[in-house]
Amino acid sequence: MAKEKQFAILGLGRFGRNVALTLEEMGYEVLGVDKDENIVADLAEHLTRVVSFDIRDARALDRVGISNFDTVIIASKNLESSLMATMLCKERNIPEIVVKAIDERHAKMAERLGADKLIFSERDTARRIARHLGSSRAIDYIELDTDINILRLDVPQKFIGKSLGKSNLRSDYDVDAVAIISNGKTIVTPSPDHVFTAGDKIFIIGTPAAISKFEREIE
Repeated sequence: MAKEKQFAILGLGRFGRNVALTLEEMGYEVLGVDKDENIVADLAEHLTRVVSFDIRDARALDRVGISNFDTVIIASKNLESSLMATMLCKERNIPEIVVKAIDERHAKMAERLGADKLIFSERDTARRIARHLGSSRAIDYIELDTDINILRLDVPQKFIGKSLGKSNLRSDYDVDAVAIISNGKTIVTPSPDHVFTAGDKIFIIGTPAAISKFEREIE
């Protein structure tokens, strides 16, 4: 099984808070950072670790081991803070730097400073973004409601050459395949006899917990 991703969220406003809490619910280690001590105190029992400091402080970032994280999500509403944090993370060779952009100008500057992904979404899509970031395989993640989600992904290597029925999605992972794209054709409610081939894409439906478990066990 692959090493679990570790996430740091810099800025715990409405967006950052929702992303951090969703990733934590999925079982990932999450560091939350915000200069507002009241926000930090409020989240202390909900995140793996949460600390208070100015994200423009390079020494403070080093003290929390920011360079050890796989993904840093910079969600500050302050333009200067966001850009400085982006630059500092780039200097520390963070594998994935995600920036919540205030506007197009901010997005362009952040990209020049090293941002790998840019997000314009607010709280209504924060949960979907967190699910997508938490997956190394997801092509898309659709949240139908808080209890049922659909994950679209490339067929896992371990299923290639096996039929849908023998993949034991329901018995082993508590999820179901609701559709398959194979050879350019979309198959809705696929037959258990369908044999997966390289290049197939599958749509998996299940609870957030079941889908998260499925993703971890197929790594």
